[in-house]
Amino acid sequence: MSRSTPDSHLTHDEMASTAEMVADCRAVGQNLRLDRIARAAHNPAPSIHFADFPQEIPKRDIQISEAATRLANALHLHLD
Repeated sequence: MSRSTPDSHLTHDEMASTAEMVADCRAVGQNLRLDRIARAAHNPAPSIHFADFPQEIPKRDIQISEAATRLANALHLHLD
């Protein structure tokens, strides 16, 4: 097994320039839409008061297929 010398792997030689790293960070920020996230973070939280949501919202019906029932029964996960 050969020993590596201290100068055989210089990390700073592999790093991009500061300008390239800044450009990369800006591109990431645009792709993540950080400005939209920052604006949303300053908006007030949605209300949790019932009076603000007076209508009843029906829950969706869940359909369990015959195949899902067979799989659940085979795994002893009995669906009633």
